[in-house]
Amino acid sequence: MSRSAGAGPSPVTADDLELAVRLAVAVLREAPPTAWDRKAGSLEWDCWETVEHLSDDLFAYAVQMGPQTPPLDGNVPFVWESRRPGGPANAVHADRAAGPSGLLQVLEASGALLVAMVRTTPSHVRAHHVHGTSDPEGFAAMGIVETLVHTHDLAEGLGLAWAPPSGPCSRVLARLFPDAPLDTDPWPTLLWATGRGELPGRPRLTAWRWYGAPRP
Repeated sequence: MSRSAGAGPSPVTADDLELAVRLAVAVLREAPPTAWDRKAGSLEWDCWETVEHLSDDLFAYAVQMGPQTPPLDGNVPFVWESRRPGGPANAVHADRAAGPSGLLQVLEASGALLVAMVRTTPSHVRAHHVHGTSDPEGFAAMGIVETLVHTHDLAEGLGLAWAPPSGPCSRVLARLFPDAPLDTDPWPTLLWATGRGELPGRPRLTAWRWYGAPRP
């Protein structure tokens, strides 16, 4: 199913984000307990580290909107640090002793924080992101992209099947990737837009970014 160029895009919602996190956690619960030290797709991180990174992304987007006056020139100054050379620099780390179920609980909790902030933050609020000041809808869209594509990375590493619904994919493409083609299926298009796949006549991207600025 392709996206229509003539129809105005529907907004990205907290419900979209909640669905993305719920589906991701459900798929990741199917992973073998011994598989979490495998590489996550094309990433240099293992699967455990990648879930921590995803949890950290969702946490970071939530707290960025948390202060009464959100910062417009930088991140809320939590300490982000790697546990090993080359590992992801996170403020969020899961207790290894809690095992994979604890790791996924951390992901659920971080996702719930962002869902709650998107639901309760007025639409006029703006906060800093490295790719431009954004609004609650933009942070929801970023959280969805992080969740969908990193679950793709994880599914490759863990040997799981993962194909999210087209609706959220289509809405985040419209919100964050204005140059993405409209005549291709939303999920393969999102993978292409994030450097993870090819489309007919379009090679895999070697550099990419999203545009989180609020829509006019």
